[in-house]
Order: sequence, then structure tokens, then C-alpha cells
Amino acid sequence: MVTKREFIQAVPTVGAAFVIAGSAVLDESPARAQTAAPLQGHFHPQGKPPSSHTVAVIRKAQETLPFSDTRDFDENRRGLIANMPDMKIMADAGHVAWDMERFQFLDKQDSFDSIHPSLHRISRLNNNYGLYEVIPGIYQIRGFDLAQITFVRGRTGWIVFDVAVSAEVSRAAWKLFQPHRGEGLPVTAVIYSHNHGDHWGGIRGIVNEADVRSGKIPIIAPRDFMRHAIEENVYAGNVMNRRLFYQYGLLLPPAPHGFVGQGLGQGVSAGSQGLIPPTRIVEQDFEEFEVDGIPMVFQNTPNTEAPSEMNTWIPGMKALWMAENVIASLHNIYTLRGAPVRDALRWSKYISEALYRYGVHAEVMFASHHWPRWGNQRIQEILRGQRDLYANMNNQVLHLANQGVTINEIHNVYTVPKGLQEKWYTRGYHGSPEHNSRGVVQRFLGFWDCNPTTLIPLSPSESAPLYVEMMGGASRILKRGQELHNEGKYKHASEIVNKLVQAEPNNKAAKDLLADIFEQLGYQQENPGLRNSFLAAAYELRTGIPQGRTARTSGPDVIRAMSTELFLNFLGIRMDARKAEGLEFTMNLVTPDNGEKFIVELSNATLSNVQAFQAEKADLTMTINRSDLEQVMGGAKTLEAQIADGTAKVQGDVSILAKFAATLVDFDPLFQIMPGTKQRTAAVDHANSYEAVVGLPIPE
Repeated sequence: MVTKREFIQAVPTVGAAFVIAGSAVLDESPARAQTAAPLQGHFHPQGKPPSSHTVAVIRKAQETLPFSDTRDFDENRRGLIANMPDMKIMADAGHVAWDMERFQFLDKQDSFDSIHPSLHRISRLNNNYGLYEVIPGIYQIRGFDLAQITFVRGRTGWIVFDVAVSAEVSRAAWKLFQPHRGEGLPVTAVIYSHNHGDHWGGIRGIVNEADVRSGKIPIIAPRDFMRHAIEENVYAGNVMNRRLFYQYGLLLPPAPHGFVGQGLGQGVSAGSQGLIPPTRIVEQDFEEFEVDGIPMVFQNTPNTEAPSEMNTWIPGMKALWMAENVIASLHNIYTLRGAPVRDALRWSKYISEALYRYGVHAEVMFASHHWPRWGNQRIQEILRGQRDLYANMNNQVLHLANQGVTINEIHNVYTVPKGLQEKWYTRGYHGSPEHNSRGVVQRFLGFWDCNPTTLIPLSPSESAPLYVEMMGGASRILKRGQELHNEGKYKHASEIVNKLVQAEPNNKAAKDLLADIFEQLGYQQENPGLRNSFLAAAYELRTGIPQGRTARTSGPDVIRAMSTELFLNFLGIRMDARKAEGLEFTMNLVTPDNGEKFIVELSNATLSNVQAFQAEKADLTMTINRSDLEQVMGGAKTLEAQIADGTAKVQGDVSILAKFAATLVDFDPLFQIMPGTKQRTAAVDHANSYEAVVGLPIPE
């Protein structure tokens, strides 16, 4: 079981999965502490230590990776002005928003047999926690969140690049900054580098919305920022939220056998998120203008690390901001939480263009994660290495695919070139070569490997019993699975034991063995997302999905930012077509305060909408201000109540609203992933679910 405090500290952070109709489950009973487990102990009573086979994998990595190259540690330490004195930052709601104490165990030993040494290395680098000088006039607060906050000196104040996930940590960052370098000057502009929530969620800790609305403080963002800031997190928000339990290890405590960081940073803060829309959009591929008197050149880089993203060149400082397009790691082409697959070749080309436009002149390069790089030679080295990494992944995966290597084989065939493997800044701390190579195939060819057997396959619950029967039953599978486990053939063992768990979800011996297998595979991973996924599955197989009352998170800023069209689109996703058979209507929707008009039609068990039109013979016309509709979107009021009090005005057949509402489903935010782990009923009680819309923003 996970306690309320643990879940608050984990889920509204990484679980930031700004879901629609999603919710987090809490248990009020006492459980393990939030602090790290004893260094030699396992946090779970059924947990196992690393096997001799896993230790051998760890030792081989220690012997073969380029640990003699310590430049990252030198660069990481450079420019420290002040450490953050408080290891914990409290949220306004009373819980801990950020706790760096949990990760101090990483510095107490040089190595752990349960942590890949390369992963341990990046996690130690991410243990920085304080204020750093990049160059005079550019400063960073690092270690307060998954992403960091950068302050650039303008003519009259401070220009802020990205603002972390939550208001409390960004406020703490500003507080630390002020007495050391702030000079008593105000924030004069904010730049959102891209649309992921760990770069804009903390905005209300840095600026006052009234100052933004008045024009006093501009907020600058790349084109299509608002659409992608909402859309990417909405349509599949509930399932993305659930998948984050695995990618981000939400139920795993920071400990040698559990969570050891997220690669980009140690984790995600658990404070209050907000979103103030940008007031200036960079529309062109390249735009140059002054921000608080400082000339800047903005390079739009859409469909790279994010669908809306931009780099920034500050010529007067010879400083190149690479947003999240260049970090100290391979990034995600395919992200495990789920998102549209990214374009590795385009990503590579944008880096190459930045190299030749700005990198050949830059003396410092900094970004929204990790630490800066100094000196033109070092900057060009890293830009070329990162460019080549994404280009090679795209080109060579397609080279292999064109020779018949399938999506189900590519991760065992494609390898990063040796020259790139020997560079720390191209190691897989966020993306991995394994899941990224499959993502490239998915982008171009989709899920099918061209074998008709896999074209319309049986569901695992249907095919697994046949495998179990043909393998001679549960006892033989358990015996052979244990033998493979003991031999260190964990992938082979998981292949057959997973079949048994799929066929017999209540077979505890099978689930326990599969958990043991997953645990060893997790210990061996360099990539934190892979590690977390194996360890999270092991946790749920042993413990089940946590149960308890529902915790609601609300994101009023995100709800307000959600377009009416996006809201109507999502209603079509929430609608169960089976319940809508035979129901047809045409409705006109008018929102006078923003001048929008829509036709909303239900036909053929499908809901559609079209903006800027009205039907001549609508079954119902509803007029409601967009500001009042937001109350419905956020679950604060019902349409029925707003019609009753005259807030919403209707003409025609009002009964169609109730009929349509009966087709809507509240998604279960804790649906089962591993068989036999479900401890709750499949249906989610409406009183314990999100009413309609979004909670918190999904990070990377």
C-alpha cells in the first residue's frame, strides 16, 4: 500500500499526467517512510537482492565504460554560488513539494550492485542543488525539479527561461537567487522553451498574472505552444497517467533497490501547477527581437523533443540556449508514457542548423536540463555528437528495416556506433537505444511486423492458456522458469512465466516468480525508464494496485487554456459508442463572450463538431458564455444547474443532454496492467472521479 503523503509527493508530480477523467488512489493507513530505505536493505518484504548474474552485468559495465572521463563532473560543479540550505520545499497545501534528502544515499557509496553504474553516475550528477553562475549575467537554479530555472540579466530586470513544474519550487528558486545575484530587480520577461509541463507549470511562483495581462511582463513561446500544451496531454491523458506509474516509478521509494532518479533530473516536484498563456508567439522559423533590451534570436524546432519547441541564441553573450533539444543524454524518440513518435532525422537537422548558425560562435551552451558546456570546441563536439546520435538512429534503423528487420527484432539488432557509445552525453538516460529504435520503425511502418500471425492476434488472455497447455501446465512452466531465472536468462524466463500469469492471473507463485525476474532485469538497466518499468511491474505483481479513496487534483489554468473544440473532441472520446447506438441529434452551441459557434452532431454512434457553423434545424440550441462553460469542464457545476438558474439558455429538446450524458464514461485511472493485480472494481464511482477534465501537466 502507498500512503496518502507518499502519493501526494509522487503522483501530482510525475503523475502530473494531466489527465482527463483520471484520479489518484490513496491509502490512509501507515506504510513505509518517504525517506530512502537502508542502504543494504530492500524496501519491499518480498524483494530480492541482485543475483550473481546481475552483479556480473554491473561489474562488466564498471570495467568497460569510460569512467576516466570526468569532464561532466568538472562542468557540473563549475560556477556554484550557493547551495540550497533546505533539503525540503513545502507545498502550499502542507505536504512536501520537493525533497532532495531522499537522494543523498546516492553519494554515500561509490557503487551499488543493484544500480547500473552509468545510471548511478548520472544520478549523482543530478544531486546538485543550488544556484550556479553560467557566465556573468546568466544563472541557473539546479536540482529543484525535473527541469531547471535560468535567469538572464536584461536591461531592467531578469528574463526567466522556463519555470519548473510547480509554483512552490519556482518561488523557492527566486528566493534563493535574490540575495546572491538578484540585485533587487524584478522579473521582466518569461520564455517557455517548449510545451511540456515541467517547463511552464511553475509560472505562478515567478510572476503575477496581472502583470502579464497588463503587458508589463511578456511571456514568449514557440508557435502552436498552447495547442500542444493541452492537446498532447488530453486525448489519451488517463492511460498516459497510468503508464507514468511505470516509466517514472511512482510507487518506488528512492532507494538502492528502487527509484534512483529520472535521468533528466531526480524527479518531479509535487506542488501546485499553473499555466499563464504566452503573450508573444515566435511564429517564424527564425525571429530576432529584443527581450528587455537584450537582442535574441529564436529558432523554432517543431516536432523534435516536443511538438512545439525553440532554441535561443543570445549574440551579445555568445550564449546558446538549446532548450531540451540537446542535453547530457539520448532523449526519447518514443516515450514510454506514450506520445506521438518524434522525428529523429528532423531533430538531427535542427541541431546541425543550430551548430552552423550559432554553435561555431558560441562560448557557452546551456539548456533546460543538466549543466552548461563551456568553450567553443567542447560545444561543437557535443552538438555534433548529439546530431549524429539522432541521425544515426533514424538512418540505420531504417537501413535495417529496409533489409527486413522488424519492430519486434530491431532493438536486438540496432546498436549505437561505438564512437557514440563512448561519449557520456549520448548514453541512454532518458531515451534508450532499445525503445527508441522500435519507435523509429513505428513512425515509418507502424506496429505490424508483416507476419500475418501478428496482424490480428489473439489477446494475451486468450492466447496464453493455449501456450500453458502446450507447455505442459503451470508446474512445468514454474519449474523451467525458475531454472532460467537461476541461470540468469531473465528475458527467456519472463517469456514463459508471463504466459502463465496471463493465463492464470491468480497464480501467486507465478506472479511472485515473474516479479523476481522483472526485478533482476530492472537492476541491470542503464536507462531509468526501463529500470522503473520492470521494478514497478514487480511491485504491482507483489502488492497489487493500491486502493483507497480518490485524491483529486485540479488544474484550473489548464482547463481555461483548453479550447472549446478540444473539450468537444474529448467528449467524443469519453462517449461509449455502444451506449449511443440509435441516438442522434444536432445541437448548436454558442459562447457569446468569445464569439465562438459550433455545430455538435451525434450520428452513427459518433460525436463530431465543426466550428463557425450553425445548423438551420437544430434539435437544441444552447447559449452559454465560455467562462461559464469552464465551470462545467472543471466539474464545479453541472449543465443542468446552469440551465435551471439561467446561466445557460436553451431552445429545443433539452432531453438530449441527459441522453448524451448517459453515454459518457469516467475512465478508471488505475486500470490493470499486469494480470491479477486489480484490487478495485472495474467501474469507477462517479463521485470519486474527475468530473470532466484535466488535472496536472505531463512532463517529458
